[in-house]
Amino acid sequence: MIRRRGAAASRLAPSCSGVGAAAWLVALFTLFPLFTPGAAHAAVECELNGRRVNPSDGSTFLGATGLMRCKDRASGEPQREQQVQNGVFNGLARFYEKGKLAREHILNTSGNIQGLAREFGPEGQVLREATYDDGQERGLVRSFYPGGRLRRVTFYPSTGTDRAFVEFTERGQLSALRCGETAMLAPAADDAQLCGFIGGPSQVQLFDARGFLRSRLSYMLGKRVRSQDFYDNGKPSVQDEIVGNQRTERHFSSEGVKRRETVWLLIERNAVRQREQEFSEKGSLIRDQRWNPAGQPVRHDSYYLNGQPRSKSVYSGSGDARAVDITEFYESGQRAAHGRYLVTGRGRQVPVGKHQRFSEKGTLLAESSFDAKGRVTRERSWDENGELQRDEHVLEDGSKK
Repeated sequence: MIRRRGAAASRLAPSCSGVGAAAWLVALFTLFPLFTPGAAHAAVECELNGRRVNPSDGSTFLGATGLMRCKDRASGEPQREQQVQNGVFNGLARFYEKGKLAREHILNTSGNIQGLAREFGPEGQVLREATYDDGQERGLVRSFYPGGRLRRVTFYPSTGTDRAFVEFTERGQLSALRCGETAMLAPAADDAQLCGFIGGPSQVQLFDARGFLRSRLSYMLGKRVRSQDFYDNGKPSVQDEIVGNQRTERHFSSEGVKRRETVWLLIERNAVRQREQEFSEKGSLIRDQRWNPAGQPVRHDSYYLNGQPRSKSVYSGSGDARAVDITEFYESGQRAAHGRYLVTGRGRQVPVGKHQRFSEKGTLLAESSFDAKGRVTRERSWDENGELQRDEHVLEDGSKK
């Protein structure tokens, strides 16, 4: 994985938030314990101006100036070189792994990284390079594969977090992209073209490490206006498109069948859902839900696999007077039940008026009456021939008459 900003800074820097040299010494001793008896790693010894020093104990080089060198006691391999100014780490710092330079940077008088910092591979190749200003990354930060290809380039502005980045596979194919408000990745990457700042909407393809196409993207003036993701078999998995003030997202099965489509209305920085449809494995519509521009439900319909309606919910009114009429159907298309509900806070539905249930032949079988508070006041039922079987009035205490 490519290290993000915080991980890289903590590895290279004594502090990325202005902590002084004393705190850096404690952190460094934790990361590189040099004098721990019985430690599993090899013993390391350090010297400054010809005498032994302990980098975790500032008193051992109090007031000294020079280059501290640390090496593995058994093999003699270098472990660390660091400049000391008047008893504090200030200037060039180099760290080694298996005797080879692994990273280097410069510390300022506050104990924070200043200027160029680099990490190296075992063959001396640059794996990462960044420019710091008092412990904070600034401008372009690059990382590379061991073979030398560019792996990632990120732009860090003078304030805030990373504003733009681009990543590549080891084959050199584009694998990830985030656009800023303006083009800012040159000369490492041509985000002016990639992000649609010149020549109209861009056409970008993203690949995985195996070389498989994963996404097709389109940007206009740094804003993504269309994206399409793919399964391993090359069929689309998700499509996302913005046209004007409308955003549409579609999800597909691995066989290429559309399973869900959602439409949002874009209002300033918000997105209000306007319609959502769900489809069966064979592509037939099984659910269709709609909302008004305020985000309130308007309709909610469901369907059987044969295309016949399963239920229909129609909303009306506003505020505390909102209501929904719900009708259910048999698979044959015949109405099965109908009733009205008041829609209260948090979408709770309270039954009101007459609620009826029918046979598949259309005969009324049952009817319940509710008052304005959702309490049943009368219940009636009929047989298949329409003969009344029961007629009961329900009192407020729940007793029947």
